[in-house]
Amino acid sequence: MDRTRTTRISGTDPPGVAPATGERLQKVLAAAGIGSRRACEELIAAGRVSVNGAVAELGRRVDPAADRVTVDGVPVATRPGLVYYLLNKPAGVVSTASDPEGRPTVTGLVPGEPRVFPVGRLDAATEGLLLLTNDGDLAHRLTHPSFGVEKEYLATVAGAPKPGAMRRLREGVDLEDGRTAPAKVSQVQPEVLRITIHEGRNRQVRRMAEAVGHPIRRLVRTRIGPLRTGRLRPGDWRLLTQDEVRALERAAATPSPRLARRARTRDA
Repeated sequence: MDRTRTTRISGTDPPGVAPATGERLQKVLAAAGIGSRRACEELIAAGRVSVNGAVAELGRRVDPAADRVTVDGVPVATRPGLVYYLLNKPAGVVSTASDPEGRPTVTGLVPGEPRVFPVGRLDAATEGLLLLTNDGDLAHRLTHPSFGVEKEYLATVAGAPKPGAMRRLREGVDLEDGRTAPAKVSQVQPEVLRITIHEGRNRQVRRMAEAVGHPIRRLVRTRIGPLRTGRLRPGDWRLLTQDEVRALERAAATPSPRLARRARTRDA
């Protein structure tokens, strides 16, 4: 019995090489929007592609539904059937799959199949960008504070905040569930603020504004990482392009040790 056959029967494979089952890695990468098959072959040959933590070699075959593939350390969504919807959520719609009060839900605004779920939540009164997907891995990385993915809001507040209130928002606000991380805050108009955070606590922006004495009258999320509202009207949705999915994957590729420590301290 030759050595290759023995290796396959034993259930272990040489580094970067898999059994002769599954799909060719360059085909899977091309289908995920990384580039042409030729370009993907060049990435593999350059040692820039890993499968399950091991650098892949040309000829590698993978199971798109089970294997973890990365390019330059950035995860690639390869599982079949993944979809990504970008929704401009109107006010009055709840960010759940169903509502006991009978209010309209975000999942009712996008196709019913395949089943998707919102990435994070916007409260019923908040408008703006919401991502819905069935990609649980990416959803986790986009919402966990250790990955530092920014969410930007336009907040119309009561009264014009003075420099002291702006400073408190930028430096962190003490809430009942702990001090918030520093936020990026700028004054667009006297009573309109642009606020950027990377945490995702319940009603966080509203509670921050209220804590500094300027309750929010209207709140609109305008950006999630690299994604912006664009021309989406309230209630409309669209599929993300492959380039946009890759941009999200890059934005949430690696957790920050500093942010991870902060999250652990807050949750302790």
